[in-house]
Amino acid sequence: MMEGSDENAATGRASIEQQHAQFKRMIQYWLDKSTIHTVPRWVVFTVLLALFFLRVYLVQGYFIVAYGLGIFLLNNFIAFLSPLEDPTDNGPGLPSTSAEGKEFRPFTRRLPEFKFWLACTRGVATCIVMTFFSVFDVPVFWPILLMYFFVLFFMTMKRQIMHMYKHKYVPITFGKSKYKDAGVEKGAYGGGMSSKGK
Repeated sequence: MMEGSDENAATGRASIEQQHAQFKRMIQYWLDKSTIHTVPRWVVFTVLLALFFLRVYLVQGYFIVAYGLGIFLLNNFIAFLSPLEDPTDNGPGLPSTSAEGKEFRPFTRRLPEFKFWLACTRGVATCIVMTFFSVFDVPVFWPILLMYFFVLFFMTMKRQIMHMYKHKYVPITFGKSKYKDAGVEKGAYGGGMSSKGK
């Protein structure tokens, strides 16, 4: 009698684990498909963030959750702006001669854009869920939290901008470089040759 119940429990656990693995694969599939759609992903994040702030406004509570979300988003934003290899660390540094400076080194982020979006979206979704539980509605005087967040934001961004200025890197790019006459063929032979050379 016990053997049959053990087998049923093992079968039930295996079935649950299999469904969980299948669910994780499905989520990963859709995340992988969304990597190339940058603008729609950020629109989804913005809508979720607006829903969260609308919920906080309508309920007139959960200000500590909003403050925690702001600190979390700020931390992710700083990681997004920071280089993978910090020039202030001991190790290979920035070029000291002009010959070393000629080598092109692309800016590599500590937190790539997709992971930045994913962390921020998960954070906002978690905070939306938290607003449905009264245990997270801690009474606080929200203007002080707001003022403290802005002070923290400006001090952190000032430090990050000074770091960028000191080490001469710009973390923001606007797509691939476009050249004025790229793809336009000039001359009689369509390339760099001209008919004058003959």
